[in-house]
Amino acid sequence: MLSAKSLFQEILDNDASFQLFCSIAASGESQGGWENGRIAALVPPSARALAPKIARHGADEDKHGRIFHALLRKRGLRPVEIPPETDYTMLLERHGIGLAHEKLAAERPLSEQDVITYLAHSRVTEQRASEQMDLLCRYFGDHPDVGRAVRMIAHDEDNHLAYCHEELLRLAHAGHGPLIQRVLRECALAEIRVHRDVSLAVMTRMGRILGWPRARAAALTAGIHAQYAYERLAGWRRMVSLTMPERRDALGGPAPAAAEFV
Repeated sequence: MLSAKSLFQEILDNDASFQLFCSIAASGESQGGWENGRIAALVPPSARALAPKIARHGADEDKHGRIFHALLRKRGLRPVEIPPETDYTMLLERHGIGLAHEKLAAERPLSEQDVITYLAHSRVTEQRASEQMDLLCRYFGDHPDVGRAVRMIAHDEDNHLAYCHEELLRLAHAGHGPLIQRVLRECALAEIRVHRDVSLAVMTRMGRILGWPRARAAALTAGIHAQYAYERLAGWRRMVSLTMPERRDALGGPAPAAAEFV
C-alpha cells in the first residue's frame, strides 16, 4: 500500500536514499543558519530588539544541519552533493522570495521593509517545515535511530513558526498590515510552486535509487501535482493567516545546548 509512512520508511531503510535525504535536509538547514545569522547582524536600529531572536533562529537551523550530518555519521555515511533542482532554499531565492544573498553578503544595514520581507518569507517556509516535521514525528517520533532527532527538530520548527506569527502581528499592529499581507501572499504562491518542483525532483531521484516501477512513480507524481492544485486553489491561505500563538516569546533566551543529537 502506498502511503506517506511506507514511502519514508523505504527511504529510511536504504543507505543511498537516506544519504540523499539527509544531505538535502542538512544543506537547506545550514543555508538557513547562514541567512539568519547575516540578517541578525544587519538589522536596522529600529529592529535591534529582534536581533537576538533572529540569531537564535539561525543557531537552531545550524543545529538542525548538524543533526542531519550526525544521522549520516551514525550510519557510516558521508554527505553527498545535492542536485541543483532539489535545492529548495536557492530556488526560492531565484524566484525573488526572501532576501537576496547578495544583499546579505554586503555590510549595509537592512531596512525595516527588509525585516518584514524576512519574517513573511520565514512564516511561509516555517509553515511547510512545521507540517513536514509533524508528519515525520507522527510516524517516526519513537524510531530508535531517528526519533530523538525528529522530535527535537519538530519542536524547534514549531517555535520558529510561533515567533513569526507573533512578530508579524506586532508589526501589523504598528501599521504595516497591508505590506505584510502582500508579501505573505507573494511568498506563499511562489513557495508552493517551488515545493512542487523540488518534490518532483526529489521523488525522481529517489525512484532511481530505489528502483520504483513506473506505476508507483506515476502515482507519486500525480499526488504531488494534486497537492499543488489544491494549494494553488485554496491551501496557500493557511500560509498567510496570522494568529497569536500559544507559545509566546518562543525564541526568547539563548538556544538550548545540543551537544548530543542522536
